[in-house]
Amino acid sequence: MNRYYIEKEAEEVTKLLASLQNAARVGRTHMARLLQTTGLYAGQESVMELLAAKDGQTLGQLASALGVKPPTVTKTVTRLAEQGFVERRPSETDARQIHVWLTEEGRAVLEQMQRAIRDAELRALDGVKKKERKQLARILAKIESNLGEPVTGKKTKTSGKKKKKKTEPAPETDTA
Repeated sequence: MNRYYIEKEAEEVTKLLASLQNAARVGRTHMARLLQTTGLYAGQESVMELLAAKDGQTLGQLASALGVKPPTVTKTVTRLAEQGFVERRPSETDARQIHVWLTEEGRAVLEQMQRAIRDAELRALDGVKKKERKQLARILAKIESNLGEPVTGKKTKTSGKKKKKKTEPAPETDTA
């Protein structure tokens, strides 16, 4: 492959990643606007969803489930508690642990929050056919997998083509 094609392909990849980042930014902004109508801020919905699924989780459990550091969850939970959506209670078995529970007000906002999330998803995917959605989901999962791998000094391929592995012929055995 000559240099022109390699540079052209690299340019296309750069544009694709820029488009992906822009779509993610626009999506987050739109979601934040919709969530504000419920009294929540962006990022808080993830904690609320986890607590709706299993109330009374520790800060460490929430951080682990979200893939963030504990101080990030502590800040989010503090804000949610100040808003009256969650409450912290000490563990009955381990004084070092704090459990987070949804309040009645927090439970009441869940339905509005879930409606806002559905509205954002519907708007984002308006006009995208079911087959295209499935294809997009596969592509995004692959990108997430690629970017989730540790960064190494290895050169990465930019094309989606897989190289065939060379197979060595089996050694001949003497059957005499």
